[in-house]
Amino acid sequence: MTTDLDLDRARRDTPGIDHVAHLNNAGGALRPSLVTDTVVAHLRREAEIGPYEAEAEAEDRVAAVYDSVARLVGAQRDEIALVQSATAAWNVAFASLSIKPGQRLLTARTEYISNAIGLLQACERSGATLEVIEDDEHGQVDLDRLESRLDDDVALVALTHVPTGGGVVNPAAEVGVLTRKAGVPFLLDACQSVGQLDVDVDDLGCDLLAATGRKFLRGPRGTGFLYASRTVTERLVPPVLGLGAATWTSPSTWEAVPGALRFETWERSIADNLGLGAAADYALGFGLPAIERRVVGLADRLRADLAELPGVTVRDKGVRRSGIVTFTVEGRSADEVRARVAAAGVNVSVTRLSSAQLDFGARGLTEVVRASPHYYTSDEELDRLLAALR
Repeated sequence: MTTDLDLDRARRDTPGIDHVAHLNNAGGALRPSLVTDTVVAHLRREAEIGPYEAEAEAEDRVAAVYDSVARLVGAQRDEIALVQSATAAWNVAFASLSIKPGQRLLTARTEYISNAIGLLQACERSGATLEVIEDDEHGQVDLDRLESRLDDDVALVALTHVPTGGGVVNPAAEVGVLTRKAGVPFLLDACQSVGQLDVDVDDLGCDLLAATGRKFLRGPRGTGFLYASRTVTERLVPPVLGLGAATWTSPSTWEAVPGALRFETWERSIADNLGLGAAADYALGFGLPAIERRVVGLADRLRADLAELPGVTVRDKGVRRSGIVTFTVEGRSADEVRARVAAAGVNVSVTRLSSAQLDFGARGLTEVVRASPHYYTSDEELDRLLAALR
């Protein structure tokens, strides 16, 4: 397929392509050499002069990570907190909200397992209720139904931008318009969208956004970030505060620090955070619009080719679709399909009902095979998957 992205450079910078056709970027992407080199170099420096001393030496580069991540999603640096995962980001943001008995939490059928469990736990503890907004005829959150539910007693709208078990891109920007009009906080899980789609928090209208480093952003495992809008941060105080997140102002008083840093924990991997910054810079170097065009184009091509294979059913839905492609093979379990294509040197993954109860349950699915190409994926690697399936 044609592209305005420098595919040769992307593949040259990705040593993993010499070993496997990696179509599991929704699980964890192959890192560019720059990211690995950045992490390893700092770890070596820690071993040479000491961890705190190496951090002090890299102070400017550590600070620049916030600028890089902020540029990635169109935020300001004081709206970014660096955390260990998208789940950590989502949980610390959610736990900072004040949820009272009788209030309602709204989500969609595509909500991710960790978030859904968090919402259910909060309802058990607070006396709030969880309401699931049905999908529309296209398989994405129904905006009319959502708008009709946005009453004064709604404490939060939680939405997954791109779900783990399907290619749909939920209309987050349209949801943001509705939540802003209603004055309801909007928490967006962008775990699967940051790094493959052109994400801008102002366009999306979300108050809080959680993302990871290891997936389409191509950063290290154990990294993630939270965007917390300036308009809501000062009203949110995490239930657990420590060194760096709050100031001990007197023997009996404390104050949360300004901005999103209040959501961070003191102890973290400086090497991995530098790797996250390198991954953000690397993506910005290609340009997120170009990355999105490449990824979505590859996924569309794969869906069309899969649909022509006997016994294969593509399970994706939605008006707008992402780089995640899900399908089933008649008479074969998802694990068997994964094992067979793995033998051909192709990585895919499996998503099960246990991770998508609301979505898969309504669609009568128990499992799907998930293939997720990235911008460094070649057409030949897609052909290798298709050949293995044949």
